[in-house]
Amino acid sequence: MKPLDFGRSDDPRVQAQLDRLSALSVPQGRLGLDTIRTLLDRLGNPHRKLPPVFHVAGTNGKGSTCAFLRAMLEAEGYKVHVTTSPHLVRYNERIRLAGELISDAELAAVLAEVLDAGEDLGPSFFEVTIAAAFLAFSRTPADACVVEVGMGGRFDATNVLEPEALAACGIAALGLDHERFLLAPEEGVPQEPMARIAFEKAGIAKKNVPLLSLAHTPLERGAISAQAGRAETAALFEGTAYRIETSGDRLTYRDDKGILDLPPPALPGAHQIANAGLAIAMLRHQSALAITQAGVAAGLRQARWPARMQRLSPGPLAGGREVWLDGGHNPQAGAMLGAHFAGQRLHLIIGMIDGKDPAALIGPLGPALASITAVPVPGHDWHPASAFGLKASPASDVQAAVAIIPDDGLPVLIAGSLYLAGEVLRLNDELPD
Repeated sequence: MKPLDFGRSDDPRVQAQLDRLSALSVPQGRLGLDTIRTLLDRLGNPHRKLPPVFHVAGTNGKGSTCAFLRAMLEAEGYKVHVTTSPHLVRYNERIRLAGELISDAELAAVLAEVLDAGEDLGPSFFEVTIAAAFLAFSRTPADACVVEVGMGGRFDATNVLEPEALAACGIAALGLDHERFLLAPEEGVPQEPMARIAFEKAGIAKKNVPLLSLAHTPLERGAISAQAGRAETAALFEGTAYRIETSGDRLTYRDDKGILDLPPPALPGAHQIANAGLAIAMLRHQSALAITQAGVAAGLRQARWPARMQRLSPGPLAGGREVWLDGGHNPQAGAMLGAHFAGQRLHLIIGMIDGKDPAALIGPLGPALASITAVPVPGHDWHPASAFGLKASPASDVQAAVAIIPDDGLPVLIAGSLYLAGEVLRLNDELPD
């Protein structure tokens, strides 16, 4: 079965290009940026024709940080291009032009152009996606770009961005993920796993471009600082270069430019305070665009990021129940969910891709769970109910799982995979826009 990551479209022009995308594969062991650079060169180097770029890496929270950046910049009146991954329901979600999702007509045309240009290069799905995004960005006027790293940083396709294009770089929370790729044996790199992860993420550092980071351990900070030094820039860390903390029902942000008194973020979860702080720090340490306290405050209130601690609206799937959706699947996401639901009882519907660790979510949530229902992840191999412990029972799909959970007033959490999250949003008629 074709993974949903390749996308589906009701528009035959788009689907034709998505079918071409789905046929792409990457030669085993291929690393580096040579292919994406050659592809972009054939397209006229659109990555050199962009408005100021905010480049965000990390294991957890980089998407939320991008959402805060976009919301704050738009609150200032700026037009913002955004590329993030993965998409949840429609491939169009990966490319936002001046505030709007790319249209089907534009998407079909730009994908065709990129695929035609790189037909003999064997580019990957993500390399084509990033080339298409940068090409579309270069042709549509805007004031800023927000670019999320796909995986890692050093060898990610987005890392073709050059210092002249960048306003600021950011590194969100770090954790172990994609170990097969990010911890692959290599000479001259840190050997301790978390130092290696930090090293890979900090590969986005560029000369004289501010690099802000949420890293707190000496090991992670050392690896990031070393990468920043090689790039001839400085690493600026939360807790030293800037601070954000709660003060009653307000947030207080501090750096060497002053103090901001701010409202709490609209995105739920205590972890979002750190992500918001990273976005604010990136904006306040760059010089390309003017930023005001009013714009930051409005962005905090307006930021939206689907499938990350999202409470579903009443709809065909959720009905009138309290249903939460989160696509997290690693230990850091599990810890966040455990903290958010501490002291509560809830029902868990979980779908997790085979290869991910079931204990990552079940462990932190264990004390809160009234029931566990395991469901398939559409388009992927998934863990059966037995992987989630003796309390877990199977259901044929997420609709069946919701139907069999008792309506006892307890909240329902659907979690374990962004692919499952996309299916949930589709079933509840909540397409990301």
